[in-house]
Amino acid sequence: MHPALVAVAAVSAAHLGAQLVDPDGVVAPVTQVLLMPALAWALVSGAPSLRPRLVRLTLLAVGFSWLGDTVPRFAGEDVRFLVMIGCFLLAQITYTVAFFPHWRASIVRRRPILLLPYAAGLARVVGASHARAGSLLVPLIFYGLALGTMAVLATGLGWVAGIGGALFVLSDSLIALRTFADLHLPAHGFWVMLTYITGQTLLVLAVIRAQGGDLLRRAR
Repeated sequence: MHPALVAVAAVSAAHLGAQLVDPDGVVAPVTQVLLMPALAWALVSGAPSLRPRLVRLTLLAVGFSWLGDTVPRFAGEDVRFLVMIGCFLLAQITYTVAFFPHWRASIVRRRPILLLPYAAGLARVVGASHARAGSLLVPLIFYGLALGTMAVLATGLGWVAGIGGALFVLSDSLIALRTFADLHLPAHGFWVMLTYITGQTLLVLAVIRAQGGDLLRRAR
């Protein structure tokens, strides 16, 4: 296996294990900060070139995601959530711009009815969250629209990216439901991070594949 994939797998395993065993300890936050750099390494290693627009924008989106994982830890408690939303909103917009040229290849374009699950899911999250969101309701709706747009456009890169985008939506939906609807699954943080890590990894692997690269094939 390529060293970059080993790094992604190792950091992910350490983080998810910490989420299950000691989510408030030292390992969970440290490994979370390392997740996106490992994924960026995989992208840089797997893409045949960094010059294509898709690769450069995806690398930028991963960078904004890293800021979302990192910067809120240094912000005050009253603005921490807004800082996180702001960083990930930039990531979603960047992914959207990156994926837009591939829209014509999307199965959702050929079958618009497939938009319904995305719309219904986001509407359900907003509906469950609006009572307690208060002044954050508008930013929450705007972020949800950006997130859903990214996920739909990701399908233009194929089913791998489509699943990745959907998992990203699920991860952020779990965060919103925990924050605004007081929904707590057993090991909630584990499920948030599992869907987040898997979603981001699938998006990056799809971008590498779209550029003619294949980390798994090159590792053999």
